[in-house]
Amino acid sequence: MSIAAFFDIDGTLYREGLMTEVFKKLVKYEIITPDRWYKEVKPEYEKWDKRQGNYDNYLLKMADIYIEAIKGLHRCQIEFIARKVISQKGDRVYTYTRDRIKWHRKNGHRIITVSGSPIELVREMSKKYGFDDYIGAKYIMDENNIYTGEVIPMWDSLSKRKAIQMFVKKYDIDLEKSYSYGDTAGDFEMLKLVGNPTCVNPTRELVKEAVENEKLKYKIKIIVERKDMIYSLDPTCIEIV
Repeated sequence: MSIAAFFDIDGTLYREGLMTEVFKKLVKYEIITPDRWYKEVKPEYEKWDKRQGNYDNYLLKMADIYIEAIKGLHRCQIEFIARKVISQKGDRVYTYTRDRIKWHRKNGHRIITVSGSPIELVREMSKKYGFDDYIGAKYIMDENNIYTGEVIPMWDSLSKRKAIQMFVKKYDIDLEKSYSYGDTAGDFEMLKLVGNPTCVNPTRELVKEAVENEKLKYKIKIIVERKDMIYSLDPTCIEIV
């Protein structure tokens, strides 16, 4: 059986959300009007930035508008934007996660990304960092490669669990010896499934779920990267208030 390392991208590898960068490009190319940013997305971002709101709410608001925005567009338009985003922003990653990818590759592990970002973005990021396989949110197209406005999500915990189970069958993976890396509650099942889970700059919600889960509490790593320092926290000593 093989050993795998499953990586979330947004907030785990990439130092924010790739959807944010795509959103900016959609505004720049006038696919989304600036009003939608200022009236609908920016308030959610400001709540998060002031630590008065939920990060997931901010990302989900962008995802909702993204679904509407790309409806009627051709696949090549979004693929063009995805390539632009990764070529310009793809190096903006955490040192810890980038080094873990190198470590897993050196040790012959299969490296796979399971991300809630659009599959077009995930594909480009996977090429850049040499992932063996990937899965992301799939935005449905018709027979003419036009987006319909429908989506098969990959940002929730259950979808990620199903994705990992699919990869287990595909590559004959030993989950007890495998690794996973995530940062939000949407990664909880992905972390719980493996023998070596790591929270990278996790949200309060994810830490709370992890330390209250007897299966995770004594095996999970919590990593926080700030500036040029990487901190490893003991989950058994964390008190959620």
